Amino acid sequence: MTVSPKPLWQAADLARLMAGTAPNPLPRTIGSVSIDTRTLEPGALYCAIKGDVHDGHSFVAAALEKGAAAAVVDTAHAKDFGPNAPLIVVDDVLKGLERLGGASRARMSCPVIAVTGSVGKTSTKEMLRVALRGQGRVHASVASYNNHWGVPLTLARTPDDTEFGIYEIGMSNPYEILPLTAMVRPHVAIVTTVEPVHLAQFHGIEAIADAKGEIFSGLEPGGVAIINADNPHAARLAAHAGASRAGRIVRFGTGANADVRMLDVHLDPDFSLVSAEVFGIPVSYRIGAAGRHFAMNSLAVLAATHVIGADLALAALSLQEFGSVEGRGKRLTLRVGDRDFTLVDESYNANPSSMRAALAVTGSMPRGSRGRRIAVLGDMLELGAEAAKLHAGLAEPVVENDIDLVFASGPLMRSLYQALPADRRGAYAEASDGLAPLLCDAVQPGDVVMIKGSLGSKMARVVGALKARFPVAEVASVES
Repeated sequence: MTVSPKPLWQAADLARLMAGTAPNPLPRTIGSVSIDTRTLEPGALYCAIKGDVHDGHSFVAAALEKGAAAAVVDTAHAKDFGPNAPLIVVDDVLKGLERLGGASRARMSCPVIAVTGSVGKTSTKEMLRVALRGQGRVHASVASYNNHWGVPLTLARTPDDTEFGIYEIGMSNPYEILPLTAMVRPHVAIVTTVEPVHLAQFHGIEAIADAKGEIFSGLEPGGVAIINADNPHAARLAAHAGASRAGRIVRFGTGANADVRMLDVHLDPDFSLVSAEVFGIPVSYRIGAAGRHFAMNSLAVLAATHVIGADLALAALSLQEFGSVEGRGKRLTLRVGDRDFTLVDESYNANPSSMRAALAVTGSMPRGSRGRRIAVLGDMLELGAEAAKLHAGLAEPVVENDIDLVFASGPLMRSLYQALPADRRGAYAEASDGLAPLLCDAVQPGDVVMIKGSLGSKMARVVGALKARFPVAEVASVES
């Protein structure tokens, strides 16, 4: 999120914009919007959203004590915080935040880009941020703020002098994208790819394609739909785009039918070199991240850059600055004894496609002297009836990419562990907490250790255990 020197909101406008009331005087301006007291900045508007685990109303007092300018609460809690508390009282806090997000979108005059896809949403959003930040003030989603509260929060945080707005939109069930894209109202909508993710909530991958295609329904009249021409479901996505208000469909990929076409890619362990044609314009550039999937998604980034009228050459040049995202390939060099090993943190999420991509990148990384390539894998969740088969199917890319050992945790990963050749089995545990000490004891100088799993498999705990046991030698800015 780019910080603007101007106030984000005039406090006097908030009650009206959120369809609420302000029973007490408020400070003149609001500098930011927050739903989390842990990251709240002084002068922020704190929104007491009720989540699955916590009710934000329990933290209103802490937010005000920490310096929040005001708190948004619902009518049921309006009298809980003292007679003079700076409050905005609404019928429902999430709905109030949605209204504020809508008001923010209404005052925007810049190009707006929305990104979804089964894989690569966050990294594509980050590539767009990097590609455009040298050309104007960019506001983009923080982390993976792409759901029913993340999208309106990101909109509400958008400064009114933003010159490029980039919004990530996610889903885990049908029809979740529809209201979010209606809020964002993008001029450009990107679908990175369609893969077998969240199968437990869908009848098949075609239904996933339909859900991703919902993003085009929010396009502004004459907007641009960008789709992956290499994906088997490209025609299905194009049909959704054709039924929308899109004025143009742009395809990226490797085939002759692609408007933005990758001609060649060289994958180094630390970066990717791409040669492409962007609407017939030859472009060669370096991405500061290793992986063919990044090269593919960079085509969508350059397509979006070109159609909004930004400088294509500068955007392509800027992609060399694209690096790691926490939990999505950030690399650390850790010290073990008097030597080092490499940790690749892919712990944020996983599905069959991203697992295969991570294994391919790991396989391209050079081991140190006597080192090994080690994949530390947790369950891929929400895959439905095919889950065990999809996990076992990873044995092939483990061998193909010369992964020496697999450490696995979770009941689903047992299927992979049992499918592996005996000499590729490192250790297995029912949960990540049990796997962490086994890995810590096994790691050696020269190893490359890649850790990946769905968020619910809690593989970040294994990352934390390694970082707690072994000191950081240096940080390398590469994502995988």
